[in-house]
Amino acid sequence: MFSKILIANRGEIACRVINTARRLGIRTVAVYSDADRGSLHVALADEAVHIGPAAASESYLSKEKIVAAAKRTGAEAIHPGYGFLSENADFAEAIEAAGLVFIGPSPASIRAMGLKDAAKALMERAGVPVVPGYHGDGQEPGFLAEQANGIGFPVLIKARAGGGGKGMRRVDRSEDFASSLEAAKREAKSAFGDDAVLIEKYLIKPRHIEIQVFGDSHGKAVHLFERDCSLQRRHQKVIEEAPAPGMTEEMRRAMGEAAVRAARAIDYRGAGTVEFIADVSEGLSPDRFFFMEMNTRLQVEHPVTEAIAGVDLVEWQLRVASGEPLPKSQDELTINGWAFEARIYAEDPSRGFLPATGTLSHLRFPAGDVRIDAGVREGDTITPHYDPLIAKLTVHAPDRQSALARLTRGLEQTQVAGTTTNLDFLIRLSRQPDFAAGHPDTGLIDRDVEMLTSAQQPDDAALAVAAIVEAGGFAQADGDNPWLSLGPWQLWGEASRPVTLHYDHGQTHCRVAAKEKALFSVALEGRGILVRLLAGEGEARRVEIDGRQSSVTVFEASNGTTLFMDGQTHHFHRHDPLDGGEEAAAGGDRLIAPMPGLVKIVRVREGDVVAKGQPLIVMEAMKMELTLTAMRDGIVGSLNVGEGDQTSESAVLLSLRPEDAT
Repeated sequence: MFSKILIANRGEIACRVINTARRLGIRTVAVYSDADRGSLHVALADEAVHIGPAAASESYLSKEKIVAAAKRTGAEAIHPGYGFLSENADFAEAIEAAGLVFIGPSPASIRAMGLKDAAKALMERAGVPVVPGYHGDGQEPGFLAEQANGIGFPVLIKARAGGGGKGMRRVDRSEDFASSLEAAKREAKSAFGDDAVLIEKYLIKPRHIEIQVFGDSHGKAVHLFERDCSLQRRHQKVIEEAPAPGMTEEMRRAMGEAAVRAARAIDYRGAGTVEFIADVSEGLSPDRFFFMEMNTRLQVEHPVTEAIAGVDLVEWQLRVASGEPLPKSQDELTINGWAFEARIYAEDPSRGFLPATGTLSHLRFPAGDVRIDAGVREGDTITPHYDPLIAKLTVHAPDRQSALARLTRGLEQTQVAGTTTNLDFLIRLSRQPDFAAGHPDTGLIDRDVEMLTSAQQPDDAALAVAAIVEAGGFAQADGDNPWLSLGPWQLWGEASRPVTLHYDHGQTHCRVAAKEKALFSVALEGRGILVRLLAGEGEARRVEIDGRQSSVTVFEASNGTTLFMDGQTHHFHRHDPLDGGEEAAAGGDRLIAPMPGLVKIVRVREGDVVAKGQPLIVMEAMKMELTLTAMRDGIVGSLNVGEGDQTSESAVLLSLRPEDAT
């Protein structure tokens, strides 16, 4: 076994590897960019080496700097994590050339599966079923359009390199193919340095089911069962589970054997995942699943496999890379219970899952039977430089119904303030009827997207508590000032105060009246609510609202208040009357940058006439392309950015003037 390893990654996966290495007595070396100098993975590692600026291209994607850091610190092996250089064959070769061990498959195996077109041809020869489509070298747009028409719409354009949904577009109509192809190629070139794509038939009701495989250097390979990753948006996984609901032993055996054949076809060593798409238009069937791709690395969702199989896959990686045989044979592996994983992101589902930034001013995870994999802690900042993952929440229980209930409860007990998150979206998704009944498919989120992502308006109870906080009632109830403890008093009438609460997509006017110490009456636009503040429970306190008790946690910051109440999160903003704000700009004449990023494409010039909803500017931020559209009909009055410009959050990109303006 190794005595010291370097982790060529950051964030959650770096922390995950460090924890297992520490348990095995292995010293760890972290690498970090300028943006990550104070990050959690740096603090957890035994040593850390600075490797460059915030831009990943100059730090986490620099093969030379990472190998040099390993040599400098005396590390014997390098763990790549996932993303960045984890599936880069040149990186694996550079590590081996330096006399170090790459904790992963051989460079030849990575290359065999690195390009999806070549991988599919290889799998066909190995007897693994593949999705019908075009997987050739021809990349001329007109030729690809002909192939798409021949396959029949809908089709899926996929970058042949990389993964994670980058360079992928679903196309439903022939007339949309050219623009979708252009966008997919551009995104693929930016993410992977390769703009070649393949075209596949898009299955109308598919499920994404993948098989975890593992091989060693002694010629052995096993599978550790399946994961269902059908709940996706923009081809990115949201909630994963293991095993797959509705899976029969016959189909599990067929998929497992196909995955092991795939691994053996390339002499695979280490952890890998063979991803299949299953046509479930007539239910799961062992003759209706198709190879999509193989990820030659550890997957983000590996904790659900660890939960049901009772193994530590990172430990297996370390043991196999050091030359040991697989810890278990196929016959020794069994499924125990059910597991779910949810990915908690800094993003805004109500705005098309726009990535968010901000400082995690309050961060609490549930205790008990919940696994949290996180690369951040309270006080850390989500920056625009990297993926906005906050944490992965994994639960395990004897059966699916119990595990799903634990997932919902765990999400409800998670508290994040300081940035927008997808927590409410995940909670709603966990309760979606088809998913709850065990019938997921890759189109589920898109079909119910409005219900799942609509902005949540605070209910009367949340409004009443927020109004009391804003009026200073919580401070009065908790204070030890002997004069305040006497309660409110005035010569005539009842002590009351008007309060206006501002929140996303709305505001509410109300009046708070103090009845006695810790008892308030809140008038909400004609509705009266009686609120009594009761004893605290750590950070939380009990409140009685019209005779019903709840637990509430209040977090106050300079720019507003966040309430965690009844499993929901409510943000209330402190309004600056001198600031028109983004909302005023969005409804008027200015196109605002939603976050810091790079201007990739400007589709208009000053003086152009545009229509509401017309694409104007394409930005790249947090490894995603964001298309910004016209706020209304008008004429481009001023254009403040050009292609290649870096822009800050809330910057005015362009302004419109009415068509009849002079």
